[in-house]
Amino acid sequence: MSKKPDRITAMQQIIDAVKLEFPLYQEDTFVCGPDNSCIGCPKKLMEMVDSDLTYWEHQINRGLPPTFDEIARFGKMCKNIRRALVRNNRIAP
Repeated sequence: MSKKPDRITAMQQIIDAVKLEFPLYQEDTFVCGPDNSCIGCPKKLMEMVDSDLTYWEHQINRGLPPTFDEIARFGKMCKNIRRALVRNNRIAP
């Protein structure tokens, strides 16, 4: 039976997955599309993810663990933003 990760490790795993999959630091990430046909604003969504990601990295570096609710909230937000990025053809499904 595998051991469940502690709260800091769980949050770090979500952060690592987001950094790997989301186009956070690509050149066109924070630029609005030319045709304004976005479904949700990818630019604003990516800014929100980047802001939360930076916050949680700082908290983890300070050794402050997130609560279970904070982990769930961050994970859900990232899942919903991923869905929006797929709809806007910013990442592959």
